Amino acid sequence: MLVFAVGAFFYGVKIGSDKTEARLVENTKHLSGNKSGIAAAYQQQDLVSFYHTVFLPYREFQNEWFTVIHKLSANQLNDGSSALKELSSTAKQNYDDAEHAVVPKSSPLLESAQLQLLKSLKMFSEAAQRGAGSAKDMKAADLVKALVKDAYYLQAVKFAMGGQQDYYTAMLKWSASVNPNIPDNYEASAELSIQQWKSLPLTLKNKILADQLNARKSLMPFYPQDLTSRVDQFILSGQANAMKMKTVDAIVDLLVSTEAVRSGDFGDSKAQLYPKELLPQLPFFYPEKE
Repeated sequence: MLVFAVGAFFYGVKIGSDKTEARLVENTKHLSGNKSGIAAAYQQQDLVSFYHTVFLPYREFQNEWFTVIHKLSANQLNDGSSALKELSSTAKQNYDDAEHAVVPKSSPLLESAQLQLLKSLKMFSEAAQRGAGSAKDMKAADLVKALVKDAYYLQAVKFAMGGQQDYYTAMLKWSASVNPNIPDNYEASAELSIQQWKSLPLTLKNKILADQLNARKSLMPFYPQDLTSRVDQFILSGQANAMKMKTVDAIVDLLVSTEAVRSGDFGDSKAQLYPKELLPQLPFFYPEKE
């Protein structure tokens, strides 16, 4: 029986995870600040600064995580333990970088996003370190299965998706401050129709799909805007109509389950689908300028 699969083991991991989170919250209380900020506080320069100092370090680690997991799955690593130890070290380094980022107290969603992404990096570091300790005694395929079931990993994904959701909600608030016709908050139901979706601005679509990814608690290599572009392409191509789909949720389920979304899909279709849409000047919205 795999060590990671033992019930008592997972109980111990959960307790350790709770203690780690408690220590992290205590160490980052200075990030919480005043939560009474208003939508106008979400300035473009705040979003840009957050991207470079917090979100990018997290995403760089996430990309490394997917690379190592892919190589483990394909049995392309001679020393899985060393690779996971290095991954744990990368998470710690990126945590240190993101921890020192200054986030304005007037933008509480960005503060929350920072805190959650820090927690995520901490949990990923723990999960990778634990995996490294078991790598020599397990086959690569079994190790990968164990890693994605580990309690630390599950907590890491939870915080990562929550942080991403807060960041995209902050973008929506920024867009509402620029264009009063855009709502600064929106909670889509599971029955959001395709017709309703078509009329929504891009920042709102991105926020809705960040919500969906958070609800699924699954780590994906793509950005919410990549999923947005694939949903819009699916609708425009007539595939949704041909399959008699009525809701956006049904389309997202299909695209995610069939792994039909790739990082970079938004950049490939941006000029065609969103030539005049309002977006903050963030690098992942303007790949041609990277």
